[in-house]
Amino acid sequence: MEMITYVIGHVNPDTDSIASAIGYAWLLQERDGINAVPARAGTTNPQTTWVLDRLDLEAPCLLTDVSPRFEAVARRMDTTLPDEPLRNAWEIASRTGGVAAIVNEDGTPYGLITGITLFSFLSELVVPHADGQDMRIAELLEMPCHEAADTGVPQFKAGSRIRDAVNRILRQERNYFIVVDDDGQYVGLSRQRDILNPPRVQVVLVDHNEKEQAVGALEEAELLEIIDHHRLGNPFTRAPIRFTTEVVGSTSTIIAERILEAGLSAPAKIAGILLAGIFSDTLFFTSPTTTERDRNAAERLGRRAFSAKSPLKGESLKTYGEAVIKAGAGISTRDPDEIVTSDTKTYTSGELNFGIAQAEVTDLVQVDKHLPELKEALERLQVNRALDFTILMVTDVVQGSSRLVISNPPSTFDDLPYPASSDGTRFAKGVVSRKKQLLPVILSLLET
Repeated sequence: MEMITYVIGHVNPDTDSIASAIGYAWLLQERDGINAVPARAGTTNPQTTWVLDRLDLEAPCLLTDVSPRFEAVARRMDTTLPDEPLRNAWEIASRTGGVAAIVNEDGTPYGLITGITLFSFLSELVVPHADGQDMRIAELLEMPCHEAADTGVPQFKAGSRIRDAVNRILRQERNYFIVVDDDGQYVGLSRQRDILNPPRVQVVLVDHNEKEQAVGALEEAELLEIIDHHRLGNPFTRAPIRFTTEVVGSTSTIIAERILEAGLSAPAKIAGILLAGIFSDTLFFTSPTTTERDRNAAERLGRRAFSAKSPLKGESLKTYGEAVIKAGAGISTRDPDEIVTSDTKTYTSGELNFGIAQAEVTDLVQVDKHLPELKEALERLQVNRALDFTILMVTDVVQGSSRLVISNPPSTFDDLPYPASSDGTRFAKGVVSRKKQLLPVILSLLET
């Protein structure tokens, strides 16, 4: 079976994270023939959901943990029924290397017949009985399978993590285990040696390179490549990998350039999602992270995204860009906990762990209306994730400034270059980029 390569962005995915995962998975399929699948490490935010709906695209599959599962080591070996003659199991075992799965008519496992269970059955049948010693093999093989089956074989769900069951498996004196689906139906058998050495999930990270922002159990996966545009904080790898980090406003820009380099032309929907990724991360070219490469990539993508058969037919860079930004702006109709968690990134400086969330609005007055609830949600985020402090950066995408709501600020924050208001928030004039403007200031204060 061909291995799947998951292309996945950071936890709390934004539009650029989702777009670059979809775009690069498509490129790996087209250019390299790789069985690449776009994935997401969390729920999509309102802006991304709007973009996916606008383009009639499905959200990438949800993948919160890349620890190997039992489904990766299960083989659907042949089965027979409990009341069928033992010769059926004998024939199956001769083809499978000595094991036959016994499955009920409703699809649930009954047990296993192996060389050990068969020998035990024959010993109990023949040895104590003098007349049993004269039984012919043919007669024995006509007895029902359930007589010789081991019904105590542990069962594991296909989607459950192998690492959670290793200790239990090591305590068993068995070579085979039964794998079932969520409904208890037979999926296959797994050998102990395969369970203890499962194939690693193949992963490509996009739009991040820090382990704290990555999908769970990344250390158990096979990391193949990283494509990003953020600061370095990359995880340990077991072997050399391809690592790309570029000074551009969006990872979608890098993917668009890769498609161009490959001599390929992205379908209209792929171009549309990548275009949205660029618009989102550059705030429609108003963020200081914007480069000429972002603008050029957007121009090229627009030619495909707004083609005659595209869902975006009739749009322009201006109308689509404004619509994308508008779809992500606003906090009045959103739950406070969702606001502070949907686009949060965690960082470490020395012994301090902290998180910075960002939300976009068209008017900072919205903060005043919901400040108490936002502060409470920010405090819950700090406690739930065991962080030393948290910041909510509410960005006005029209005026190009932000207000900072801070939970449990360290003493060094007295020197923040943003004036404090009587309500405890701080006004960061001209600050719209978490990565390029706010984070460097925070780190400089913490590291002094």
